[in-house]
Amino acid sequence: MRWIICLATLLFLLPVPAHAANPIDLTSGFYVNPNSSPAVWARNNPGDSRASRIQASIGSKPIARWFGNDANIGSTVANYAGAADGNDKLPVLVAYNLPGRDACGGHSGGGAGTPAAYRTWISSFAAGIGTKPAVVVIEPDALGDFGCMTRAQIDERNGMLVYATQMFQQKAPNTYAYLDGGNAGWVPAATMASRLNAAGVRNVRGFAVNVSNYYTTSASVGYANSVVSALGGGPRFVVDTSRNGNGSNGEWCNPGGRRLGVAAQVGGGAEMLLWVKTPGNSDGECGVAPTVPAGQFSPDLAVRLIDGI
Repeated sequence: MRWIICLATLLFLLPVPAHAANPIDLTSGFYVNPNSSPAVWARNNPGDSRASRIQASIGSKPIARWFGNDANIGSTVANYAGAADGNDKLPVLVAYNLPGRDACGGHSGGGAGTPAAYRTWISSFAAGIGTKPAVVVIEPDALGDFGCMTRAQIDERNGMLVYATQMFQQKAPNTYAYLDGGNAGWVPAATMASRLNAAGVRNVRGFAVNVSNYYTTSASVGYANSVVSALGGGPRFVVDTSRNGNGSNGEWCNPGGRRLGVAAQVGGGAEMLLWVKTPGNSDGECGVAPTVPAGQFSPDLAVRLIDGI
């Protein structure tokens, strides 16, 4: 009898995630970050003829906020998710801090210094959200960017991603988290399904496609459905529509002639259509912005996306 009581006591003391709820149902629309790079640029340049157009077409829309290396990541995330929660809105966050990120592309390198540092960072990230409603895209490019990596590096990366999915599962129960799943022109669907499985996709809501890319929504949904089929069903998916209004011309780094896509919404062929990449932020020193570093806002790029030129 005593061992039954001890077992019951032990089970009571074990950490149990809070009951998960649908973050969409907990909120009244997507959060618009007043301090997104286009909103800040428009606010700081009121005399520029482009400012009002950029604010109306981009700065006033719900856009994901990206989070990288930050010694105070827990409080940074808590403050951001808390601001959205205080307005009854759903924030979209991007966790982007893997060691050796953008290993093959090379424009957005950086990330945590070690796998151990990454685990500390992502654990604090998830804890910062806590029970607040949120959407999180986990590590863009992480599962497409294998071409220049060794098997040991891939295994190490998968271990970090599995840990990340576990942290959101355990510490952020009202978050819909999505592992990045590449795009329609990068990795075959069956291959991506295998990679998502190895990275812990079944610990979270699902995966994201077309992050920072330009493929049409229909092409992205078709690709994502093929991935779901290869997974045998289960995971859901979201699509980045921030810059896919004119589709892809086969280039990924600041190509000309692209256009803004449909603004964030629930549904649309996916669980959600989201602006994950910030329109106007450079992909790197390339394409029609050869002198603008990756992640830096360019009003010229923004206006090109508004006009489709």
